[in-house]
Amino acid sequence: MSDIVLVLEAILFASKEPLSVKELALRAAVEEQDIEPYLRELASLYEERAVELVERDGRYALQTRSEYASFLSHEQEESRDLSRAALEVLGVIAYHQPITRAEIEAIRGVGTSKGSLDMLMEQGWIKPGSRRDELGRPGTWLTTSEFCDAFGLESLKDLPGLDELRDGGFIAANDTLPNSPQKQSELFEN
Repeated sequence: MSDIVLVLEAILFASKEPLSVKELALRAAVEEQDIEPYLRELASLYEERAVELVERDGRYALQTRSEYASFLSHEQEESRDLSRAALEVLGVIAYHQPITRAEIEAIRGVGTSKGSLDMLMEQGWIKPGSRRDELGRPGTWLTTSEFCDAFGLESLKDLPGLDELRDGGFIAANDTLPNSPQKQSELFEN
């Protein structure tokens, strides 16, 4: 095992948030293009451990494997319960991002309070996206990697599809979901 692998392990162990390849290379004093083999070696060290090296959205972190999460329940932060409106807004953003506030309101059929968006931002689950090149240059909303972490998703591709939502009783068998004004969500296709 190389010293660089040990340095990467120490950096990731001490980091409060996932780090990009660029950040890891800078901190470990390694060329960015040379870091991938060291990350693979580090991942192999944790293959049969309770901790694993994960990559989400191009950022790396050491985390407890999901099968051991129940043993850490006393370590979890207390969080506020989300209102039904905030959960609806989060679902619309997750499936239709990037999406404007007006588009969220069109899909939900009701106005979206600033409080719902603020609460989701406080949780770290959504963030402002880029502005659209259209009249008024409305801002868009996106989910974050913390959203994926909180719901145990590797990526947004792991969101349940339309059939899974029906089977789970979240929507009626004959219901259809509204399309985003911007684009048809490919995530619903099975």
